[in-house]
Amino acid sequence: MADKFRDPQAGGSLILAWQATNKTVLIVGGGTVAAGRAFNALEADANVVIVAPDINAELQYRVDRDQVSWRSRKFEDTDLEGADMVLTAISDAAESRRIVGLCRHLRIPVNAADINDLCDFWFMSTHRDHSVQIAVSTNSKAPRLANRIRRQVAAALPRGTGLAVEQIGRLRKRIREADPKPENSKRRMAWLMQLCDYWPIEQLANLDSDNIDSLLEAYVRNDAPQTISIAQDLASLASSEGVPSPVLHGQLVPDSAITTQPLNGKQGKLTLVGAGVGDPELLTVRAHRAL
Repeated sequence: MADKFRDPQAGGSLILAWQATNKTVLIVGGGTVAAGRAFNALEADANVVIVAPDINAELQYRVDRDQVSWRSRKFEDTDLEGADMVLTAISDAAESRRIVGLCRHLRIPVNAADINDLCDFWFMSTHRDHSVQIAVSTNSKAPRLANRIRRQVAAALPRGTGLAVEQIGRLRKRIREADPKPENSKRRMAWLMQLCDYWPIEQLANLDSDNIDSLLEAYVRNDAPQTISIAQDLASLASSEGVPSPVLHGQLVPDSAITTQPLNGKQGKLTLVGAGVGDPELLTVRAHRAL
């Protein structure tokens, strides 16, 4: 029985997404690193406070637009009052260690730039597309390589991934409003899971208000997502990839062939292949034959 469970691999980090809305992030320093930290905190809707005698052009830009507040002086111990998180980005290692000690005493999570042993957490190389955020961590061992890995992962994402998440979020909210009963939560989750598993990312990204209304009606009727037909024009998505395509009117058509208009005097054929139920890395037998 014990063989069915994995043994933990030590040396990793506990990767979390921190809810920072309206929380105060105190940044000690006014250079490039501080500016990057400030941008990350602002994207998380945090209240950002900069403490530094001087700041660079980017931070001055944010101060001028009231995006961050600036205390134009060196750090003082009282600056920690009201802080929910502290980030030090200064060249004085001794002062960074002193600030970290104060934060630990007050139980405030702290990150000291370039001093790994002082950090309660590390920043990761991130990719953002609307609500989609992908973070790559090397546990502070190879930050530059993390950037390369992040770019490769982001390049492999289907076009429209962020928009697809936004549209699923809209649909999920509508379904919860139409069917709010707690006892139906499993049904809601199962239905949306099938929709996310069966429908192409590009098609989800292209949903409009009418499509979402149609999907909501299909949910109420308890129609299986893989059988739903909605009016949707995906030709623009196909043409953006340089592939001529007919208009697909809604229904997901896995493993089917569609004849296109002649291209350069030759008759073309577009085959849509699906992975079926299971791992998206797998292909169906019919998809394998088509390839």
